[in-house]
Amino acid sequence: MRLTLLGTGDARQVPVYGCECAACDRARQDPALRRRPCSALIECSDQRWLIDSGLTDLTERFPPRSFNGIFQTHYHADHAQGLLHLRWGQGLVIPVHGPADPDGLADLYKHPGILDFSQPFSHFETRQLGDLSVSAVPLQHSKPTLGYLFESQGRRIAYLTDTVGLPPATTTYLQRQPLDLLVLDCSIPPQPQAPRNHNDLTLALACIEALQPELAVLTHIGHALDAWLLAHEGVLPGNVRVGRDGDAL
Repeated sequence: MRLTLLGTGDARQVPVYGCECAACDRARQDPALRRRPCSALIECSDQRWLIDSGLTDLTERFPPRSFNGIFQTHYHADHAQGLLHLRWGQGLVIPVHGPADPDGLADLYKHPGILDFSQPFSHFETRQLGDLSVSAVPLQHSKPTLGYLFESQGRRIAYLTDTVGLPPATTTYLQRQPLDLLVLDCSIPPQPQAPRNHNDLTLALACIEALQPELAVLTHIGHALDAWLLAHEGVLPGNVRVGRDGDAL
């Protein structure tokens, strides 16, 4: 089982339009430092699933029938805007498994095209898809949002974005067995007050301490955190690193 980070940026991405901070300037000069909308690909045996659909070039990246469907964390535009393009395909059906959200995004439910939203996940529900076991866990965000626990081939991978901290029941659920990999929202540098909608670095490290993964990779990263890390090298624990677009884990 392998997880690839397709995008590791927050809603503004990196570089931010019009920003001249050190992180944005570096990202303009070096394409490897750019951050596109937060998303990933999970692969296991004959299963290949997208995690979120915020990339607007999905129809170019993924030929028809090259993936099984989509695990949608939530329906904010930066995580779901690619669905607006995918839906107008023809000759196939793409299942979209995600939270039960009556609002969804724009008119997707009214005009779903080839997208099938008929099987939303319940909290802590597990589905077996071939060799891949997928469990949905609730997160804390401004829209109904799920994280996903993937289990197969002796590995346990948790993908948790967008969230500000973790609900106690989610923490307890993920502590049942050790995690090999935790991919976790960390959008902003340490804040003097508790963040409202995304983890800052302080809260992200507290979540990591609670879950004790073998490796934790930070995602949904904003330019302010990138700039802060440039000025604070060596502050991350040994089992924590910052994700980059294209990382295969």
